[in-house]
Amino acid sequence: QVNLVESGGGLVQAGGSLSVSCAASGRFLSSYAMAWFRQAPGKEREFVAAARVMTYYADSVKGRFTISRDNAKNSVYLQMNSLKPEDTAVYYCAAGPITVIKTRPDYWGQGTQVTVSS
Repeated sequence: QVNLVESGGGLVQAGGSLSVSCAASGRFLSSYAMAWFRQAPGKEREFVAAARVMTYYADSVKGRFTISRDNAKNSVYLQMNSLKPEDTAVYYCAAGPITVIKTRPDYWGQGTQVTVSS
């Protein structure tokens, strides 16, 4: 079992920056890929970024968001720059095998709200 707890969401103006964090606990964490997803009101949850050995990004955030992980701290981070109103969503931390991390993670956090004002 893996538990994921997000923190760091909030309100920011368009063009600004925000960082969200995810603290993980459980066994075999270093073997899992870690990822961020987001869900905007009225929309389906979508993949944002993932990291294990390499990093992966959705086209919509490439060049603006950076995912990083600290295995010693069992944490994963998402640094978000040049934020746009369309980045407004609940951001979820996820964990699972790298082969399915973009579509079917095994574990989810409870989510943290990120709101970008125009």
